Amino acid sequence: MTLLPITGPGRLVADDGRAFAVVEHEGRWHVVDADCPHNRGPLEHGWVRDGLLVCPSHWYRFDLRTGECDVSPQHRLGVYPVVERDGVRYADVGDPPAALSWSERLRAHARGE
Repeated sequence: MTLLPITGPGRLVADDGRAFAVVEHEGRWHVVDADCPHNRGPLEHGWVRDGLLVCPSHWYRFDLRTGECDVSPQHRLGVYPVVERDGVRYADVGDPPAALSWSERLRAHARGE
């Protein structure tokens, strides 16, 4: 488990290089993947409207609770829980993904991932 302290809205980067966007909406903190899965727009520069995080690049909208995109169902954000310990908020971003073998990397590349 990787816990990253939340000091305010913006971008969080884990020691392993993974990046996350932190937004506050209606008194609750939300942590999602930092880049839009559509075209890598910086979601920390997006805005929230009706519980949806809007990407500043192409206006794709993502539900802050589920990560689902209401514009394109094949695009989805990772959503991470926020926990509080001793009065400090943390993003629980889990463990980094396991390293892929060369054949897994090549297959993922061929699929466009």
